Amino acid sequence: MKCEDNVLKDVIDLHIHTAPDVRERRLNDIELVKEAKRVGARAVVLKSHVVPTMDRAWIAQQLVKGIHVFGGIVLNPQMGGLNIAAVENAIKMNAKIIWLPTSFAANERKQKGMSDGVEVINNGQIVPELLEILKRIAKHNVVLATGHLSPYEIRVVVEKAKEMGVKKILINHPEWPTVDMSLDDQRALIKYGVYFERCYAHRVNGKYEKNFSTNLRAIESLGYESTIISTDGGQIENPVWSEELYEYISFLKNSGLSEEAVNNMTKIYPAKMLDLD
Repeated sequence: MKCEDNVLKDVIDLHIHTAPDVRERRLNDIELVKEAKRVGARAVVLKSHVVPTMDRAWIAQQLVKGIHVFGGIVLNPQMGGLNIAAVENAIKMNAKIIWLPTSFAANERKQKGMSDGVEVINNGQIVPELLEILKRIAKHNVVLATGHLSPYEIRVVVEKAKEMGVKKILINHPEWPTVDMSLDDQRALIKYGVYFERCYAHRVNGKYEKNFSTNLRAIESLGYESTIISTDGGQIENPVWSEELYEYISFLKNSGLSEEAVNNMTKIYPAKMLDLD
């Protein structure tokens, strides 16, 4: 990958999967952070569907100086689902993002014909455990990420979260097949000050397809001001993280988006989410 043109200088990626994990990943925590520093990135966020990453991020930060490394927790069954104690301890250990259920969200599991997913809404109301979690997210001003919820669930959660004082809300990859938010669904949420995380690729029938054109249409339709660019990288089927992000940003620039727009989506907005501004 070329680095001399500084395409990745000072970028921040809020969504990268690394080893160790239950599935093979291209890079481990230390390899990823070293690569991010090499290309001039400002910060990266480690993510796992099954274990916390804020502790791993702390270790990586001690070993690789000159770059910020953060993590968080995903509220899948492996972490006890909507586990209030797990969230409290994650925040104490400097978790920056609390992800609602992802691959074990009730929405995704139902689409796969299973009934063992984590429910966040019951009879149209936020379940009590999530209300308690939202209180803690609001109190400590960390990021609420919506995981793999359905568009309906996302709307209900966003409305309640804002009512409860949550300031930072990240709608994870609205183009992901099991999330599948229409542009109208997204447009309706802009008034709440959310950010849409638009990622490098999505998986269909076991194969990854790039989201570039889909994401560009969304940015052009809704405006770049509500977008954060992430990769959701780390899969062995996809290029190394730095190559993904380089290709993605280059596409956006070559498609006519301004330097200001790209800088905001890859540097300014994610910095605000991580309190780096």
